[in-house]
Amino acid sequence: MFTRAIVRPPAPNFSQGLTEANLGAPNFERALKQHEAYCAALTQCGLTLTRLAPDPDYPDSTFVEDTAILTNRCAVLAQPGASSRRGEIESMRNTLADFFPALMSIKLPGTVDGGDVCEAGKNFFIGVSERTNEAGAQQLAELLEPFGYTCKSVDIRDESGLLHLKSGLAYLGDNRLVIAESLAGRAEFVGYDLVIVNSSEQYAANCVRINNQVLAPAGYPAFAEKLRDLDYETITLEMTEFQKMDGGLSCLSLRF
Repeated sequence: MFTRAIVRPPAPNFSQGLTEANLGAPNFERALKQHEAYCAALTQCGLTLTRLAPDPDYPDSTFVEDTAILTNRCAVLAQPGASSRRGEIESMRNTLADFFPALMSIKLPGTVDGGDVCEAGKNFFIGVSERTNEAGAQQLAELLEPFGYTCKSVDIRDESGLLHLKSGLAYLGDNRLVIAESLAGRAEFVGYDLVIVNSSEQYAANCVRINNQVLAPAGYPAFAEKLRDLDYETITLEMTEFQKMDGGLSCLSLRF
């Protein structure tokens, strides 16, 4: 059960962040409204929010998930693969120190974005991507192992349309993964119950199970029907402005 989340609203220069989406510039006012609706959904799921101030020094900083990997046993500060984002780590270190006195860290030349790390029970899937390299994945596995976690690396560097592993993967609990169609045949996921998201709705694979509810992006009816058929209580949220900046639902919070 999650009890807390850390969030940070977008800054006015949000549109100056990194993106490969080619969907046009985000509307800042609309992004603020979508972020506030997201925060309300987290509260509805029973979470207490730590709200950080917007940080115009780092236009991507609303995507707080990339800065750390949090578990109920330990916390690891990430090392973003994009050099323009590495300054986000220090402010997050100060925030997390209030909750996790013994913070561990990924060290260069290793890089890890939190969006590449999917916790599935006692196992972690670590995406090797444009942002997370093999050295970083190995460091993270070695840091988590003493706490009883196992790790599997998943190389997604040849997967078009997946910036991070969690762009196409989410864990719903009970040995069940939501997975993009392009990843569904991978050997790393054998043994899991897979909820496959077809390629036309790939963005919807980045959903979030929070306690008894699932947050899902609005506008993906086939995936929404699959969640209903599996008897999940869902909250759908407009994510259009964050999608323009390569962001999804999981990216906007650190949950613990």
